[in-house]
Amino acid sequence: MAKLGPHIIVLGNEKGGSGKSTTAMHLIVALLAAGKRVGSIDLDARQGSLSRYVENRRKTAEGMLTPLPMPTHIPINQSQTDSRDMAMREDEANLVAALDQLKDNDFILIDTPGSDSALSRAAHIRADTLISPLNDSFLDLDLFGRIEDEGATIRRPSVYAETVWEQRKRRAMAGGRPIDWVVMRNRLSSLDARNKRDIGKLLEHLAKRIGFRIAPGFTERVIFRELFPRGLTLLDLSRKDAGVQWRMSHVAARQEVRDLLDALNLLPPAEADIPA
Repeated sequence: MAKLGPHIIVLGNEKGGSGKSTTAMHLIVALLAAGKRVGSIDLDARQGSLSRYVENRRKTAEGMLTPLPMPTHIPINQSQTDSRDMAMREDEANLVAALDQLKDNDFILIDTPGSDSALSRAAHIRADTLISPLNDSFLDLDLFGRIEDEGATIRRPSVYAETVWEQRKRRAMAGGRPIDWVVMRNRLSSLDARNKRDIGKLLEHLAKRIGFRIAPGFTERVIFRELFPRGLTLLDLSRKDAGVQWRMSHVAARQEVRDLLDALNLLPPAEADIPA
């Protein structure tokens, strides 16, 4: 049977600071640990969070006893052409060229900017799996569904949900496979607060209405900020040359990565177990 090409995973949310790059890097390393070939594309090359994460990892790897698994990474800058039509064509061409360069991988992860753009939409329409990290706040949820009645109800889908709906429709009209949209509740509080429960109920209602799955995300932890400058992930901490003191809280955090990978159904069960 002919190879269908790499499975494209897009990290998307029009709000910055939702944890897209951190999530992308942990998924990249998890897939590499499962023996998969992984390419990555940073569409937010100006801010470049994912690109800096990969570069930090490359520098750290130079001083380690054994190689760190690395993706094949491509940053893309948005076109600066004054003409909107020409800029859109240039952005599309750059994305197509990057995808073609990475076509021999099993997976391609694309990190998008925290804003709406033609380049981001071009990535969304190509997503086999769309992952939207969502911070557990009413402010962040309002981008997905318009919240009214003092947070009690969602009246209608909001701006980002409408963007995803449009790209899903365009993909279907072009004969593409349906996009598996997964909203990942991120930076969760460890406390069972009322706010946390209320957002959970609203998300479940919105999921049924506009068609996404809800996946477990990552609890708010300092370790994520500490790992970024070294380009490491929670999946690297069991290495003797990682230089990070192993704590029980890291075990719980790494289990969250495992739970997310399981929920995404990217790998057969026999391949989904992340090595210790």
